[in-house]
Amino acid sequence: MDSRRFSLLCALVSALGLASCASDSSITLDYVPPPGGAQRGTPELTVGAFANKRGLDSRYLGTVKLPLGVPIEHLNSTAPVETVVANAFAHALENRGMLTDSDKARFLITGDVLELHSELLVHPYASAKVRMNIVEVGSGRVLFSKVYSAERQSAAYRPGSGSPLPILQELTSRALQDAVDRAVDDPAMRSKLAGSGGLRPRYTPGML
Repeated sequence: MDSRRFSLLCALVSALGLASCASDSSITLDYVPPPGGAQRGTPELTVGAFANKRGLDSRYLGTVKLPLGVPIEHLNSTAPVETVVANAFAHALENRGMLTDSDKARFLITGDVLELHSELLVHPYASAKVRMNIVEVGSGRVLFSKVYSAERQSAAYRPGSGSPLPILQELTSRALQDAVDRAVDDPAMRSKLAGSGGLRPRYTPGML
């Protein structure tokens, strides 16, 4: 066997060994209120259940890989993704003054987690995709349903510069928040609630 083939074989064996020894790490995602505040609404919504429709384990987020694509670390969330997404919607609604107790709510937000992913190969990257349903509590009718998505990526990671987990945690949190904020701020959704009597007109001084 020539030296080139031997080197390739050694690299393959080393990669397989690393893949079998990949470690598991967990991160906690967060929601940070948008700077400058957000468009407020009427407190008539509550958050119900979300379903994990990713085809993956509820806590799995992604992997940290070597440049050759060999996974060396599996990334998980500390809570199931369906719980994480529901909590993100609750935080977003609360920040906008739109969240209320379930016994007072006129509208219920439910939905599906279609994607919540984080990885590192060269560039740390995260993505989120969620389906939001607005259900009228009294009738059970689905008044509105739409899919929202977002992506975040940072500059190339330099091996040896420290753990990439804080970077991936931030990217994943912000990708999810971007998708959730787009959902609760969607003019089409708010207009639908207003048409159902959910959001009352807002007036400013001097208006007649």
